[in-house]
Amino acid sequence: MTITTTARRMRATAAAGALSALMIATSACAGGSSDTPDGVLNVGQISDSVAFFPLYVAEERGYFEDEGLKLGERPRMGTGAKLAAALQSGSIDLGAGVLTDALNLYGNDDSTELVANLVEKYYVDIVVSEDFDGPSADAPLKERIAALEGKNIGITGPGSGTEALVAYVFQRNGLDPATDAKLVNLGADPSAALGALESGQVDALSFFQPVPQQAEATGVGTTYISPSRGDIPGFEHTAHGVVFSTRAVREDKAEEVEAFQRAIERANKDIREDPKIQELLASYMEGIDEQAREELVPIMREQVPPGIGFSKDSVETALEFHTSTGLVENPPGYTEIVPKDLRAEPAA
Repeated sequence: MTITTTARRMRATAAAGALSALMIATSACAGGSSDTPDGVLNVGQISDSVAFFPLYVAEERGYFEDEGLKLGERPRMGTGAKLAAALQSGSIDLGAGVLTDALNLYGNDDSTELVANLVEKYYVDIVVSEDFDGPSADAPLKERIAALEGKNIGITGPGSGTEALVAYVFQRNGLDPATDAKLVNLGADPSAALGALESGQVDALSFFQPVPQQAEATGVGTTYISPSRGDIPGFEHTAHGVVFSTRAVREDKAEEVEAFQRAIERANKDIREDPKIQELLASYMEGIDEQAREELVPIMREQVPPGIGFSKDSVETALEFHTSTGLVENPPGYTEIVPKDLRAEPAA
């Protein structure tokens, strides 16, 4: 597949972020081993997005404590580069982010390993405004992509997974968003993104859930292209939300990491099966509309894997996505980043 202008730009942005993370980490105390006491793990995450709900469930239901684990520092790092730097410096033991973050860290430290699977579908959707001039959301994918040509599309920022999704779908129609659309950097605040869509600042958003559900619940927009509901053939299942670390931490804190994994597996099971999970989701996402939360629950049940392992298909789909969109150059193979104990067969 030809790498477009957007892909090259995204690759440069991602590389700059990864280099920044490495420089910060090196200036701190590179090595990636753990300084936390026995029985304790410091676990950082990017934000409180949908992908990290399993950690919240495990904390609220006492699963970490049940498994004999105490969580220490729980910083929200804001970006994948900061998460990677914190792992390399030893200020956190595990990082909860997206696969892009783990792959970028691997480029600097090939001892990077995945620890747990949180979301196995791409939880970014493209949403259009209610007065969008184009075919309906059930029209053929090719027609919906064509309708986005020339439009203002809001994303969180350059080099992000939100930009990557636009690049990925545009490539399917031989388009390049760098020249065939105007990408508007809105930051990661959901309220600001929805305000931009409602005011007409942008015609569409490429944004993480629950922004699409909130847009529909409040009458601001309609989910137009959604990887998680199967709109993009061949992209239905892909590793996305993950927990990762370094081999040194996994070896130094083997019992603690295993306890963490057991707790997350219990949380994943609850999200998929427990009818009371919506009560926890309400406290996790206090700011979103009740209807949006109700719509999100069945989506999350499909997105959260039954276990914490990674199927080869889901990882290789993700690796192809990262390569074709320019998010990561020369990513590792499945067996290089997924440890043996997490290599799972695809669900039946």
